[in-house]
Amino acid sequence: MRRHRFATAVLLTAGTLFAGGLATTGTAQAADNTGPAPTGSSPTGHTFTAAQRHDTAAFWTADRMRSATPLDLKTTPDALRQVPRAATPTTIAPTTADSVTAGSVTAGSVTARSVTAGSATSAVGPAAFPQAGGAWTGGGAVVKTSGRVFFTFQGRTASCSGNAVTSQNASTVITAGHCVKYQGAWHTNWVFVPAYDNGNAPFGQWTATKTLTTPQWEASEDINYDVGAAVVAPLNGQTLTSVTGAQGIQFNGGYNKAMYAFGFPAASPYDGSKLIYCAGNSSKDFLFSQDHSLGCNMTGGSSGGPWFTSFNEATGTGLQSSVNSFGYTFLPNRMFGPYFGTDAQNLYNKAQAS
Repeated sequence: MRRHRFATAVLLTAGTLFAGGLATTGTAQAADNTGPAPTGSSPTGHTFTAAQRHDTAAFWTADRMRSATPLDLKTTPDALRQVPRAATPTTIAPTTADSVTAGSVTAGSVTARSVTAGSATSAVGPAAFPQAGGAWTGGGAVVKTSGRVFFTFQGRTASCSGNAVTSQNASTVITAGHCVKYQGAWHTNWVFVPAYDNGNAPFGQWTATKTLTTPQWEASEDINYDVGAAVVAPLNGQTLTSVTGAQGIQFNGGYNKAMYAFGFPAASPYDGSKLIYCAGNSSKDFLFSQDHSLGCNMTGGSSGGPWFTSFNEATGTGLQSSVNSFGYTFLPNRMFGPYFGTDAQNLYNKAQAS
């Protein structure tokens, strides 16, 4: 892939994800509903055979999961050139079928309060918002819907993060584009492990029947469209979100919002064993992309983890509106995530209908 002239920018996934403690402004600016221009192209994807899924299920032992290395994206953004245009906001809330009850927490609920920028009335504690990076101890639905993604890339085991969202097939995971396809090749041995716990899979390992990404990422790895999806096979006769619950998802929701980002960073100082989160007032990238920007110190392996708006700390529910994607080498402690516009919505629709 041809290198972009901005050679100081680096994508982040499992090995060198730069994000973290640079504080955002205390008050969010007026919403800007523009994002990358939609193209209307239909996403394609990569299909896994039953035999491949069988081999994948056997492949991912506890030791292999623990030793998987964060995927290190060494190339630079190649197509930061899209012209933004406004689109109509779309919010998809979990259906009744997606919700599961765990104690007093309903995992599919999105009757969450909106977080006021700069404030934190929270069941988690006064330090929950803002947060530049720390272990999530608040419980709730996000503990089960988010998880680690494992796959083989160029002959080595690697990891990212992902999240289960409400869908027609009750089997859709949203992640980053580079967590399904990178450097012209689709990843193999792809599996989603919700609520990953240091080599353990308390809710099972869910093998992909199909992985997909946006047409722009598939064609040229355009960082503005670094969004991926996976459809996972039933496990023990159950669909994914009947076991884990599901988060809502939002498209064309605008910029400058209170955001919570989650993931399983595996590069130092993290080790991939815990669910980590960041929270703060997001802004729009003022440099070379149309992405969201958030102060966050998560490292490699957190790529593909969900960003939520309208996140309720007490229930751990929100509307997913981006994923952990990349950072700039010259701007540490800041995470960037793609704008979920019409092309991301097309990808979601293709995945949930698969």
